[in-house]
Amino acid sequence: MKILIEDVDVLQEDRILKNKNILIQNDLILKISDAKDFDEVDYIINGKNKLAMPGLVNAHTHLAMTLFRGYADDLPLKEWLEEKIWPKEAKLTSEDVYWGSLLGICEMIKSGTVAFADMYFYMDEVARAVSESGIRASLSVGMIGIAGDEEEIINRGVIFARNWHNKENGRIKVMLAPHAPYTCPPFFLEKVINKAVELGVGIHTHLSETILEVENIKNLYGLTPVRLMDRVGLFNVPVLAAHCVFVDDEEIEILSSKGVGVAHNPQSNLKLASGIAPIKKMSEKKVKVGLGTDGPASNNNLDLWEEIRLVATLHKGVEKDPVCIPAIEALKMATRNGMEILGWDNSGVIKEGYKADIILLDLNKPHFYPRHNLISHLVYSASSSDVDTVIVDGKVLMEKGQLKVLDEEKIMFEAEKRAFELIKRD
Repeated sequence: MKILIEDVDVLQEDRILKNKNILIQNDLILKISDAKDFDEVDYIINGKNKLAMPGLVNAHTHLAMTLFRGYADDLPLKEWLEEKIWPKEAKLTSEDVYWGSLLGICEMIKSGTVAFADMYFYMDEVARAVSESGIRASLSVGMIGIAGDEEEIINRGVIFARNWHNKENGRIKVMLAPHAPYTCPPFFLEKVINKAVELGVGIHTHLSETILEVENIKNLYGLTPVRLMDRVGLFNVPVLAAHCVFVDDEEIEILSSKGVGVAHNPQSNLKLASGIAPIKKMSEKKVKVGLGTDGPASNNNLDLWEEIRLVATLHKGVEKDPVCIPAIEALKMATRNGMEILGWDNSGVIKEGYKADIILLDLNKPHFYPRHNLISHLVYSASSSDVDTVIVDGKVLMEKGQLKVLDEEKIMFEAEKRAFELIKRD
């Protein structure tokens, strides 16, 4: 299959290439050229007044929590979790998770997200939704190490990894997912680490999300969460650590030296009053930071354009530094960094030989004028409604704002019905 995107501007790392032609063959970007002297192609996309850029990457979410969107807002975290979310999550069925995941995937594709990292329950159903939709995903079965039956819990994640890792032409990757240090004691984590090494997969976990977590871990083990994870050997395998809000300078050095990928979730951390991660210090120490939305019950959407703008503005205010997190760095967090953290080193940039994970933005909008600095506009002016076309692994998933693979109306209907049924379950 050959697809030609003709007469399109291209964001290539930190520069804009004007009026290019992008030839996609199967799942790869074959050629970027001024000329159109290509052999016969199967499909042509008109790129006039559009910008081709790498698709966005949601580095941390709990996708099927779309079913809880708006159900329990403006509550303290402990009450939100223990009295509202956890009791209803216990009533989830596999079909609930399937339709909730499809709803989230619709939302992500329509806003230009081409890959995401998910940790939740009934992950075979999430993988089924990913398989059918064409999106790219790193999936993990959430593991709690204080609930008994530790071997069975770990085995679920292991079986899932063996069944799904690198499936769908490599679109699906799997990590093991011990939930957090406060739910997974060291003996449990050591078993998970050994399995990750055996399987050749990474680990996705929550880390230092709240000050209460940090204090509790210090009281239990005499160490902060990052130091504890370093001691148990977690960072000896590739790790995607969500949040890292409360980390000191020495811990940032550990994250950097061990190559830990951090999923920064600024909007969720603000909404739940968890705090603000020290992203400027992480960037200065070369910690690889990606962006996540967290679950749709704690955000409440999956719109990475909001996270991009927030990461580039919030930290300027926190640090009182107007050059903190410049626009191009915010874009890199949402694209190249995210892909690398999730394990796709061959994506996240528009270059020949890289994966064809591309989105087209409609630039013919008032908020893109005047064009003093288009890269700046992408961060401070663009929104999800500007996304016109989405291509993942060389397949067109959306064009002219219309989903090509999924039945959006059916998915919204099913998810709405199941969400209200779920809330009524005793």
